[in-house]
Parts: sequence; C-alpha cells; structure tokens
Amino acid sequence: MQRPTLSTMAELLKPITWFPPMWAFGCGVVASGVPLAERWPLLVAGVLLAGPFVCATSQAVNDWFDREVDAINEPHRPIPSGRMPGRWGLYIAWAWTVLSLLLAAQLGPVALTAAAIGLLLAWAYSAPPLRLKRNGWWGNSACALCYEGLAWVTGAAIMALGSWPHPRSLALALLYSIGAHGIMTLNDFKAIEGDRQMGIGSLPVRLGVAGAARTACAMMLAPQVMVALLLWAWGSAAQSLAVVGLVVAQALMMRRFLQDPRRHATWYSGFGVPLFVSGMLVSAFALRGLAVAS
Repeated sequence: MQRPTLSTMAELLKPITWFPPMWAFGCGVVASGVPLAERWPLLVAGVLLAGPFVCATSQAVNDWFDREVDAINEPHRPIPSGRMPGRWGLYIAWAWTVLSLLLAAQLGPVALTAAAIGLLLAWAYSAPPLRLKRNGWWGNSACALCYEGLAWVTGAAIMALGSWPHPRSLALALLYSIGAHGIMTLNDFKAIEGDRQMGIGSLPVRLGVAGAARTACAMMLAPQVMVALLLWAWGSAAQSLAVVGLVVAQALMMRRFLQDPRRHATWYSGFGVPLFVSGMLVSAFALRGLAVAS
C-alpha cells in the first residue's frame, strides 16, 4: 500500500494553523493567575493538546471531507493532488482524534471535556450528516468556539488543577469566541467559487462579498468593546483602555478591507488579526491581576 511521506502528513496537519488555539490556551493560563513555574509540565502538555493534537485533528478532518471542494479551490493540497493516497487522510484524522483524547485524559476531567467538545465540533463542522460548514453561521461558530473559547477554558482549567475557571474568565473566553467568528469569515473570501459550486453556504456566498465583510467586521469589533467595558467595570482601567486602543486601530484598518474584501482579506488577516489576539493577552493579564489581588 502506498503511504504518504512525513512532509505530506505534516502539510495535512497544517502547523501554521496551530497558533490561534495555542495562543488562546496561553491566555487561559495567564488568566488563571497561577504562577507558571509551579506547573510548567502541564503547560507544555496543554499547548501540545491545543495545537499539534486537537487543532491538527480538525485540519485533517476538514481536508478529508473537503477534498472535492479543494480540488476546485486548492488542488495543490495533499489529498486532491494525490500526494496523500487512498484513505490515508481519514485514517490520520481518526488516529489524531484518539491520541488527542488520550492526552486530554491525562490533564483532568475539564480538559478532557473541553477537548472532547472541540473534537466533536471539528467532526461536525466537516463531516456529514451535520457538516456545519454548509452554513456559515453555524460552521464559523463551531470553529471559533473550538479555536478560542475551549482552548482558553482548557488553559485556565489545567492550571487550576481541574477546577472550572472563574466566571470572568469564562465570559472573556465566550466574547473572544464570538469575535473569532468574524476572523473565520475572512478565510472564506478566497473560496467563494468552489463553495458556491459545492453548495457550501459560507457568509460571502450567503450575504454577498460586501455583506459578509461588514458582518465580519461587526463580529470582530462588538465583542472587544464588551471586553473593554467589562474590564473597566472590574477595575482594570489600564487594560480596558489598551483594548480600546487596539479596537480603534483595527477599525481604521477595516476601512481598507471593506473597500475590496476579496483582495484585502488576507492582508487584514496578517495585520489586523494580530491586534485582536493582542487584546486577548491584555485581557488575560487583567484577569491575572484581579486573581492575584483577591
């Protein structure tokens, strides 16, 4: 039986996509208020769980069930190009699912629960019969929750030795998940033709290019404004103002994105999204300060 090369397997698992959940996990760790030196082995294991395991699983699952769409949009990918032969893409998705659950089980019940939910969402997003990605609202929500909220909760829970995070941490995890819905939409502008042909109702297909761009911007900005208001109410004025500054910078950059969304979606992902995730870390340090003070 022909087997894929290690480089092809790595390409299928897409290491470049691991950064967002690993970053969100780190934000949850910071927000927990627990000194990092005390539990650094848990930190390392959690980062591996968020990126090379759960996120990598979602990439393998998506590429397998998207192979017909990718043959139109991105035929160079491992499966449509033939470099990932037979059903190897599916076998890797199954194997990584099991490995992810085994690792999560070693990190406590909350981590296992979060990982299991994330993996269920990954399969539901791509695989029939649900295939949530056929609806841009549901599909992007599943991705955003998996990449940001669940990763944040996992980080906070692991550092707290299995306890559920503080309600403030849960609130920010949810808000940044909502904001990440807009980030997910940015990725859909490059695949409009293939999505339309294959009946995938991404927001650019459903709302049109201009409508989807405006929706993405609103989804990214509104939760961050809520985060700033909450931080102010909790007494973290400096961090609240820092988040406001980042929001203003993003809004200014969005003006260029809205002029030509298909052309500038990648540009905004490269320059605007880092400001979004910077706000996540600022907010996490605010919660850390509150935890230490209490």
